[in-house]
Amino acid sequence: MTSIDLATPLRVADLRRAADPVTVVVPAEVAERVKRGREFLQEALGDGRQIYGATTGFGALVGYAGRDDAVDQCDNTLAHLGAGFGPDLDPAVVRAAVLVRAWSLARGFSGVSPHVVDGLVAMLATNVAPAVPRYGSVGASGDLIPLAYAAQALRGRGFAYVDGTRVAADEALRRAGLAPLALDGRDALAMVNGTSLTTAALALALGRVRVAHRAAQALTCVLVDVLGSDPQFLDPRLLAAYGHPGAISVGRYMSCLLDGTVASGTRALQEPYSIRCAPQLLGAAEDALRYADGVVAADLASVSDNPVFFADDGQVIHGGNFFGQPAAFAADTVSAVCAQLANLVERQLDLLVDPARNGGLPPMLAAGPGKQHGLQGAQLAATAMAVQIRRDATPASMQSVPTNLHNQDVVPFGTQAALRALDQAELLLLICGTLAVGLRQAVHVGARRPTATGAADVLKAFDQIEPIDPDRPLDADIRRAAAVLETLDLA
Repeated sequence: MTSIDLATPLRVADLRRAADPVTVVVPAEVAERVKRGREFLQEALGDGRQIYGATTGFGALVGYAGRDDAVDQCDNTLAHLGAGFGPDLDPAVVRAAVLVRAWSLARGFSGVSPHVVDGLVAMLATNVAPAVPRYGSVGASGDLIPLAYAAQALRGRGFAYVDGTRVAADEALRRAGLAPLALDGRDALAMVNGTSLTTAALALALGRVRVAHRAAQALTCVLVDVLGSDPQFLDPRLLAAYGHPGAISVGRYMSCLLDGTVASGTRALQEPYSIRCAPQLLGAAEDALRYADGVVAADLASVSDNPVFFADDGQVIHGGNFFGQPAAFAADTVSAVCAQLANLVERQLDLLVDPARNGGLPPMLAAGPGKQHGLQGAQLAATAMAVQIRRDATPASMQSVPTNLHNQDVVPFGTQAALRALDQAELLLLICGTLAVGLRQAVHVGARRPTATGAADVLKAFDQIEPIDPDRPLDADIRRAAAVLETLDLA
């Protein structure tokens, strides 16, 4: 596996790789610009400049002097942010956030000590992950509270995961051969004053929704073929007349998977919308996800900090680059996409198990209706998950509540939006896995095998899942099917 180079742009794939120990390279030119940024900070402080967080208090208390000692100022920064609650975040998400923070600090615009970047890189080479509570960030001054827990763990305070076990942070560092990270006031503020958790969670969510989106296209094609539907709703002339780029792109892909299919001639002239309007729905999702792709790419290349140090210009500029509004809007968009994809796939599953609409296949695709129940329990769970996604789809990006003595008088809540989108993506993949199990079962109880090579190849990937005959618990099979969708080459 190749290393991650902090001189090159981060990719979503890099964040996924950071779940496990990974080599992150700090090239000489990166180390030099971080060193120059630190030297400029010292020069600015020597000139008696007022620098937020280095010479002042934090947030609404900026009008007061900070502590004289730089290490005390670090403690002052991090201690008051130890107010997070809720369950710990997935260590993979936290490690991705640490990678994003390392990349941002490595731009040299944050005035951090060079050893800070080195310390983050050293942690990523191990299997340590700070224990970070889920709740506490409003996403305005970056992810202050969550990133403070990460910084404290790297200092050997609080808790961390090592080898998958939650232990005291100093013990986790000791086991991994890591020294506690020394921070001064500017280092500590630079660690927390950014949107790295929001960006990481959104990027990971987007990657998983992309998998589910492509899976929904492929499974729709299998559904069309096993039912014997007429694929004319994918005619490129029809979608070109529709005019939306996403629909045209989705239609092209689905047409490739259904190339060679032969309609049974027994279906109605027009299928229900969950089939006939699939390219329009999935195409709109594609257009929305492309917008989110752009936001993630910009965020991964962003310096999210305050203040920002421009050594070449001799300027320290105070502003709001830690304000996570772009990610908040994008995460809400991804959430809406999740909800509508869940609606689509759950309705397709409902069509597949209904003998009034599935071409006369047994109810619930049961091999022996009454004595067996097929997909009945699995459909209930899929419906519950779809509704859970819908209930959680209320936009977070416009839920602003003034806080921090009205210093933060407008806030984006991007962290909540991004973490919620990641949760939804997990459920959406399970709904897709349920449909895949259903399609596998449909063939077992009498549906035809796909006549198109592409659709047949997709269905064949699930041959490892045994038919439901007799009934058995299906949770493990659905998880296995979802895992297949993640590894299936659906490009």
